[in-house]
Amino acid sequence: MESISLWQGLALCGIVSWIVLSSSLDVTRKLRTLVQPWVSHHVITGTPIILQIQKYQHGFLDALFSGLSCVVSVPFYTAFLPLLFWSGHGKLARQMTLLMSLCDYSGNCIKDVVSAPRPSCPPVRRITATKDEQENALEYGLPSSHTLNTVCLSGYLLHYVLSYTQNEDASLKFAGFAVVCLIVCLTGLGRIYLGMHSGIDIIAGLAVGFVILSFWLSVHDYVDSFVVSGQNVTTFWAALSLLLLFAYPTPELPTPSFEFHTAFDGVAFGIVAGVQQTYHQFHHESVPRIFTPQLPLSAFLGRMLVGIPTILIVKYCSKALAKWILPIVSNTLGIPIKSTSYIPMLKGSVTGKKTEELKQSGYIKKLPVFSYQGAFDVDTGIRFLQYSGLAWSVVDLVPSLFSYLRL
Repeated sequence: MESISLWQGLALCGIVSWIVLSSSLDVTRKLRTLVQPWVSHHVITGTPIILQIQKYQHGFLDALFSGLSCVVSVPFYTAFLPLLFWSGHGKLARQMTLLMSLCDYSGNCIKDVVSAPRPSCPPVRRITATKDEQENALEYGLPSSHTLNTVCLSGYLLHYVLSYTQNEDASLKFAGFAVVCLIVCLTGLGRIYLGMHSGIDIIAGLAVGFVILSFWLSVHDYVDSFVVSGQNVTTFWAALSLLLLFAYPTPELPTPSFEFHTAFDGVAFGIVAGVQQTYHQFHHESVPRIFTPQLPLSAFLGRMLVGIPTILIVKYCSKALAKWILPIVSNTLGIPIKSTSYIPMLKGSVTGKKTEELKQSGYIKKLPVFSYQGAFDVDTGIRFLQYSGLAWSVVDLVPSLFSYLRL
């Protein structure tokens, strides 16, 4: 028990130390000064290659690559993961959730540290067929998140399937590897064709993706063991989630990347907290799995009909509750707050004590959870709690309903 508490404390203290040191030494700005000009140069010089690829413009290719971008996007995985939990593949679902959270955080941190532009439009033709793509276009370019996520998640899925089936057929392994490579290549090519990324972004996405996947394959069993049977799991993960929000680098200009991370940070916390509490009831390795006599397709469809409306209701209620509670708590504690979008009454205003009277240390004011005035953006907390509640309902509340309804 002491050794467990010791490593958890050391890990959290290490992150706190990094926050203080990196802010004091202005690490983000210095790294950006070194890397950004080099990346921007390659983005500019890579424009002729993008234009050459876009010469093959066709409606079919527009639809193909736009559809593929949606399928490998964070919102798609977020919608897909609940179904994976409810299908009985709990270990795969929680592993992919945590891996997705790691990919999202790492990729967005690099984006905002480097703050490198996307290909200039015009002359590049940029296709943003969905609202999600329009928001992605507001982020910085390097690395390509779609490429990074595809490498990690498709690679881990292949690893899981081969391990789960225990198939030693070399031809089957080769076929699976070939399919993963094809998906990754099409994803990278599609991001260039759509005008969303340059070649250097894709290469960086591949490199970072391979590093993260290799790391995850070496630690995933330890992480899963800690989540399902460790000590102080919920407390440790709550502290870790909070510190990661503060450790996030400040971009050159505001982008949606921090908002995306906050949402998935909340998802990861909700999943971990829920699974840790209900593992032996709903998520152990002996639970019924889809396409078996214990969980036929009809029962799984019933789960979807019950589960999807339930988590949407919980998401709405969590947001409403957070919008009501957080301003009250912040004002009680004397924390100055403002809201970018969620609470109209707080837009452009700061509540609580005046910034000059707060006597906050310099590094605190520079963190992305604070506005330029040194006020806490309450939208960050609302977003985190909203998605935490959503994820918790996926692994705790909804399975309880399944049990009650005998689904």
